[in-house]
Amino acid sequence: MKTDVANRFVWYKGEIVNVNDAKINILAPTAQFGLNVFEGIPCYWNDNEKQLYAFRLEDHYERLLRSARLIQINCPYTKEELTKAFIDVIKANEYDENLSVRQTLFVDGFGSWGSEGPTDMFVAPIPRGRTSAEYNKKGLNVCVTSWRRISENALSPRIKCGANYINSRCGQREALRNGYDTCLFLNEFGKVSEGPGSCFFMIRDQKVITPVHTDAVLESITRDTVIQLARSMGYEVVERTIDRTELYTADEAFLCGSAMELTPVLSIDRYELGEGPITKALHKAYVDAASGKNEQFKNWLTAIY
Repeated sequence: MKTDVANRFVWYKGEIVNVNDAKINILAPTAQFGLNVFEGIPCYWNDNEKQLYAFRLEDHYERLLRSARLIQINCPYTKEELTKAFIDVIKANEYDENLSVRQTLFVDGFGSWGSEGPTDMFVAPIPRGRTSAEYNKKGLNVCVTSWRRISENALSPRIKCGANYINSRCGQREALRNGYDTCLFLNEFGKVSEGPGSCFFMIRDQKVITPVHTDAVLESITRDTVIQLARSMGYEVVERTIDRTELYTADEAFLCGSAMELTPVLSIDRYELGEGPITKALHKAYVDAASGKNEQFKNWLTAIY
């Protein structure tokens, strides 16, 4: 790594600059209303190959463009330009470690929450060990929050935008106040949805079970990865609606996302679960696939160097 985190390089409006020199107008819609869409893209260092791999980069860009379309903001960049900015800024920092890379399309200028543009972009990599505390825990004590997950007819959880994460903040802050690490949301119908910035899986009777997308769940790339890996390992995967009381009788459970990978849920509302063998096996399979150690899934990877 060429610089410390506080002085790392970011890609901002077509240039690679010190993070402290990347300034956004305080009256811009992104600053006032969270009018932006983004991806958190994981990269894994393979020490044997001396190579850094971006994980499912094309899928992240597909979702980024879907989010922009749904929230009706313009994207001035092609996929090739998105990729070049991503790779260029990682190389500028000379990273040779696992990363989380935030790539954000934001509405700049002096508009309002109704503006379509002007839209620009920043790309900001950070070593994984320097991300938020809940993303670096070995296990999570979880509560079911009193806040409900945003719904398709309010502000769609399919849109990965800054403003959506205020819903996650409400649940997370309640969990922290009450002595938990994080929370689970129920949807508007009282069924299990997801965590703040993470998807939920539980194991019952050797089956890998997760809520369906229509239960107010983000179309998560990590969720899809876990499903594909689990099936390749011979586990039965069930996508269905989950009742709250099922949480307390699960054999295992975990939350997953690009930032937290697969993190075991140790308890839910003080009902103890503990880390189990299937969660461990799936986590290892995920890291192996993302770091280029499993040839079967090398098509998911983009080499940086």
